[in-house]
Amino acid sequence: MFKDIGKGYVHVYTGDGKGKTTAALGLTLRALGAGYKVLFTQFLKQGDYSEIKALRCFAEQVEVRQFGSGKFVRGKPQQQDIEAASKGLAWIRSTMASNDFDLVVLDEINVAIHFEVISLQGLIEFLESRPQGVEVVLTGRWARPEIIEIADLVTEMKMIKHYYQKGVRARIGVEK
Repeated sequence: MFKDIGKGYVHVYTGDGKGKTTAALGLTLRALGAGYKVLFTQFLKQGDYSEIKALRCFAEQVEVRQFGSGKFVRGKPQQQDIEAASKGLAWIRSTMASNDFDLVVLDEINVAIHFEVISLQGLIEFLESRPQGVEVVLTGRWARPEIIEIADLVTEMKMIKHYYQKGVRARIGVEK
């Protein structure tokens, strides 16, 4: 655990710019290098993204879980997405209580809250009940003011320019 640091903090990486998941992965890599155990979870996503493949190289130190169909992008979520996310957050909460992990990443949780796939109150209760020494990272656009208030560190990624605006699709190894 982050025993030598003491209290675990809550990080929020949000905004419309690229790099929120990448920042969480960077912290994950740093934690792994320090010998910590990491629980890396993704909401609304499903699939064999490049980062998931890379994290498998650290299977003894990192556990990866995805809670979503991978089909929901915007609009009204399907019941299967709501159920997967709700079960996922409950599973993470009970797993985190075991104190087996030093860092817990909830990738795209802010998006799940925005589209009401997970309740804001459920996430607040999750954060308030976390064990003292666990570092928690929340990523995704649209971080709610209530979450920003609870967080100890908030970084907003702001898009200035992106080649996506010129029609470049997400590329394997760079955006996915």
